[in-house]
Amino acid sequence: MTRHPSLDAIRTAADLQSLSDDQLQALAQEVREHIIDTVGEIGGHFGANLGTCELAVALHSLLDSPRDKVLWDVGHQAYPHKILTGRADRLHTIRQYGGLAPFCSIAESEHDIMGAGHASTSVGYGVGIKEAMRRGRGLDGRVVAVIGDGAMTGGVAFEAVHQAGGLGTPMVVVLNDNGMSIAPNVGALSRYFNRVRLHPKLRHAREDFEEGLTKLPGALGSAFERLGPQLKESIKAFWAPGLWWEELDWAYMGVIDGHDVRALRVALREALAADRPVVVHISTVKGKGFAPAEDGGLEGMEKWHAAKPKSIANGAPVAAKPPPAGKAAQPQTPPQYTQVFGDALVAECRRDERVLGITAAMNSGTGLNILQKALPDRYFDVGIAEQQAVLFAAGLALQGAKPLCAIYSTFLQRAYDQIVHDVCLQRLNVVFAMDRAGLVGDDGPTHHGAFDIAYLRCLPNIVLMAPRDEAQLVHMLRTALLYDDGPIALRYPRGAGVGVELPTAPEPIEIGTGEILRQGKGVALLGYGAGVGKALEAADELSAHGLEPTVADARFAKPLDAALLAQLAAEHDTLVTVEEGVLGGGFGSAVWESLNDSGLAHPRILRVGLPDRYVTHGAPKLLHEEIGFTGARIAERIRAAVGERSAVTSA
Repeated sequence: MTRHPSLDAIRTAADLQSLSDDQLQALAQEVREHIIDTVGEIGGHFGANLGTCELAVALHSLLDSPRDKVLWDVGHQAYPHKILTGRADRLHTIRQYGGLAPFCSIAESEHDIMGAGHASTSVGYGVGIKEAMRRGRGLDGRVVAVIGDGAMTGGVAFEAVHQAGGLGTPMVVVLNDNGMSIAPNVGALSRYFNRVRLHPKLRHAREDFEEGLTKLPGALGSAFERLGPQLKESIKAFWAPGLWWEELDWAYMGVIDGHDVRALRVALREALAADRPVVVHISTVKGKGFAPAEDGGLEGMEKWHAAKPKSIANGAPVAAKPPPAGKAAQPQTPPQYTQVFGDALVAECRRDERVLGITAAMNSGTGLNILQKALPDRYFDVGIAEQQAVLFAAGLALQGAKPLCAIYSTFLQRAYDQIVHDVCLQRLNVVFAMDRAGLVGDDGPTHHGAFDIAYLRCLPNIVLMAPRDEAQLVHMLRTALLYDDGPIALRYPRGAGVGVELPTAPEPIEIGTGEILRQGKGVALLGYGAGVGKALEAADELSAHGLEPTVADARFAKPLDAALLAQLAAEHDTLVTVEEGVLGGGFGSAVWESLNDSGLAHPRILRVGLPDRYVTHGAPKLLHEEIGFTGARIAERIRAAVGERSAVTSA
């Protein structure tokens, strides 16, 4: 491990305030080396953090945290901030069960002002915090929001900028411009920032132009001079890179080298002293100091957005080791659900020219990078703007296209009004493919796909389904794209499939039908999506204790298979629903409601799912054990319930 004498001397963020610019520059490099050494060993967010080392050092050298508030948008670029605020010795636990949170967490440190893992929210938080301070609520202090150029594509960031400009909120926004979020940024705003980065001399050129006009001979030059402010505003409208901010009553400073601590401190001092809304536009390199990311262009930056465990040693990537000579080949692991989905979508696009794929800045995460490469004219990336993704899909559907929005379950929450008002109300043929359904692991509660069943099930006109394995995913994608009677959504988990053979010719599934997978008696387990696998595991456990339950796959949460429910209710004493989603308003609630409303006598219903709390971060296996979402723990609950019922009956 590299020695870090400057960093080792830092106990609190206040220790930075006595250091010189040169000492702070050296400290920033040690912070960077600590991240490379640690994250390269344990895995975690990587490239964005390497780009904010100097910024974090500069901010904490000028501010009195936590009285002064530093708001890190998303938080995946806040590892340097964590290191400088007393958590350097715990960085090796980040994203691990029981360790540091992957993003900022108000429960973890008083220096983490907001706990958020979704983009574009920092400016809005900042406006609220500063306006509360101005009204005497809490201790007064300075407010700085750090937001990336990728996050600035999110509409909520624009709303906050508009409000702050109108109120004259005295706060600073640091626009960290590196041309990347996870994938390369897209859209007109990204092109605007690129022009600014590529033309740092625009301001000087404009000033020279203004001066030249006033020096024209005779009355012409005098006329230009008399025009004064009007002339300057007109020229600025043509030249100035900060015009957009200035028109919204923000003072614009930039572009500043984000890896020069001295330059950052000069700019931030001026901005903090201005007592008005100020944006400090800085240019950084995602992956700074790590050659494969820094020198690898956009591809390198995207690859090293996150580092895998043990992927770096001695500051360099670890080469993959070839298998030992003569050793038998390892059994092939099942494909990832994301890969299966991406391949299947390309096939569906080739089958039906109406099908189009839409992502919100998560092309590789959703598998749409496969479509982007194979059929680029059928692929759209709207940036970090889930609301626009759904509205865009609605417009496409109105013209007879078959749009598919591939968005993580947790991120689709951000477009809820568009789903309700613009898609379901109008019964438009939009498909929602929700990756990362259930507990996703190391990214924690901001990224768990816990709520989509509940928040979508209450909406009229929508169909909800979930595959139990990767083959069913292929069949359900075909089903969704053939459906012509309104919106339809399918959810599927992160990670590898279960290892079944993929179909060569997908077949549509009849809407609202489930199937019995294993016939038994006494107890029926009805699974939905990933819950089917847990139900089968629980059935195996119960078999070892003399119980032979029925196991069924609901396949649909809306509409439910009423005939299947009636059959299970009539033939069993206990009905167990299993889902990897919250119980309140979820699949199990739907089953209970359906049977209760049918007026038929029904058995005891035991619901298994996610608890009514936010589940922490950690490996899914550990999280499932913590909340009792394992075959063994489900079987224990069933045996206890059956025992209680038997005791009541015999009494």
